Amino acid sequence: MALDLLKQFFRNPHQIGAVATSTQSLGRMMLGETCIDSADVIAEYGPGSGPFTRQILARKKSDATFFAIEQNPKMVECLRQKYPAVDCIEGSAADVGHHARERGRDNVDLVVSGLPWAAFPEDLQDTLLTATLDALRPGGEFVTFAYLCGLMTKAGKRFRKKLDEHFSVVEKSPTVWWNFPAAFVYRCKK
Repeated sequence: MALDLLKQFFRNPHQIGAVATSTQSLGRMMLGETCIDSADVIAEYGPGSGPFTRQILARKKSDATFFAIEQNPKMVECLRQKYPAVDCIEGSAADVGHHARERGRDNVDLVVSGLPWAAFPEDLQDTLLTATLDALRPGGEFVTFAYLCGLMTKAGKRFRKKLDEHFSVVEKSPTVWWNFPAAFVYRCKK
């Protein structure tokens, strides 16, 4: 799985955005202070090889609707093999609202994102953030991570500014040093 991730990164670094699988430490930081225990609808963007998927499955309510959206066909195949019970959709996170409605849900309570936001151009950041806000219920939560090194990039700075413009609450976690590269989490509320 790790070798598959590395191969996919070198084929398309703007889509994968990671050279190594996120650690359990980052996953705990991502989900630690969220509504996951009470969420009725959870969407995961860019699950890749599933490091956050595993933790979502362990913590979500048994009757919660959970679906993962992954654009890379190879990663979809890997995730489906690793977690056959997960509703894994090959497609774009821009369609999150559509996928929720297909599953009989009007809104999403929690979006967990593993997407490489700092690698995205501004128009894609806007498209995905707008889709996320449209899909989230009032008070819904959006959590994502960023690499510490990405804070200095133009796209990383732009993304932080967009979070502040779009969400009523944006919190930044302490740095997770036991991740490669070191990362932190943005916790946002609609």
